[in-house]
Amino acid sequence: MDDYNNIKIVDFGLSNTYKTGETLKTACGSPCYAAPEMVAGKRYDGLPADIWSCGVILYAMVCGYLPFEDPKTNLLYKKILNAEYTIPDFVSPDCTDLIKKILNTDPNQRYTLQDIKQHVWFRQIKTVKDYSGILCGQQPIPCDMQILE
Repeated sequence: MDDYNNIKIVDFGLSNTYKTGETLKTACGSPCYAAPEMVAGKRYDGLPADIWSCGVILYAMVCGYLPFEDPKTNLLYKKILNAEYTIPDFVSPDCTDLIKKILNTDPNQRYTLQDIKQHVWFRQIKTVKDYSGILCGQQPIPCDMQILE
């Protein structure tokens, strides 16, 4: 996060675009961040799968390590499919609650962006400053607001 609490995470080594209501089948991304529906090989809605991945990032930022790790891919996938993870005692109850609601294996029950924004833990974050693009050095890289939305 920058000085204005803007989140600075970018990793599009492999990404996809889709239309609202369209499901995806492509398994993409790093296995540790993959949503259960993607791991299961089902058709999936991109937004809930991305929210799961952001939940993994939130967990890592708060705890200092990933929630799902195993050197054996089949065991890693089993952990993801069953949401087998523990949250350390030092994590606040509000943050624990948010992580659990994001890392819900049922994409229809998983928190949405609006749910996250209304959660008590998220609402404690200071207001973020709007910006016109991704800042790399001195020049902002323009953002396509239609894609961003």
